[in-house]
Amino acid sequence: MKSFHFLGLLSLALAFSFASAFDPSPLQDFCVAIPEPKNAVFVNGKFCKNPNLTVAEDFFFPGLNVPGNTGNRVGSNVTLVNVDKLFGLNTLGISLARLDFAPYGGLIPPHTHPRATEILVVVEGTLYVGFVTSNPNRLFTKVLYPGDVFVFPIGLIHFQFNIAKTNAVAFAGLSSQNPGVITIANAIFGPNPPINPDVLAKAFQLDNDEVVKLQKLFANA
Repeated sequence: MKSFHFLGLLSLALAFSFASAFDPSPLQDFCVAIPEPKNAVFVNGKFCKNPNLTVAEDFFFPGLNVPGNTGNRVGSNVTLVNVDKLFGLNTLGISLARLDFAPYGGLIPPHTHPRATEILVVVEGTLYVGFVTSNPNRLFTKVLYPGDVFVFPIGLIHFQFNIAKTNAVAFAGLSSQNPGVITIANAIFGPNPPINPDVLAKAFQLDNDEVVKLQKLFANA
């Protein structure tokens, strides 16, 4: 019986530790972010504004009705509203993004959000979306139309691709005030300093010259 209770308590402790592994629950109604004081001690989040000085503008962000510029080599634009843009999001564990796609193949390349699950709704156009599981890698894909919703689990590689001849627009909710993003190709071929080409040549079964070419391409991304 004692061992049973101990295992039960251990399970609860583990559950609570997992539950607090991401954005923690706030301890007050809100904690509007302010710029960090000079030489401040680093905190996991943002410093809080005095609640008595908080105003409605701290919880407001305009402009998500404005299309983003998709005139780039991947044909997409992400307008992210996180805690750095909307200070009232601090400690609330949520953020939002508008996703714009150019016609004929606008792409948000394969990427991950290390701190957030993403839920996406299409409001215009047609998107081919998907994510890949951890090992053994399994691909889940779906073609989405206006009004369709798809969820991308936290930390998994995913993408969104416009397969129509018209613009596409979607909105995404993310379960962190600062979800982060790791774009796979940029992270592999474009970090500073660069990864040793021998490592990438071996990992991707490429010639070193091909790796160096890709590194030059993504170094300017």
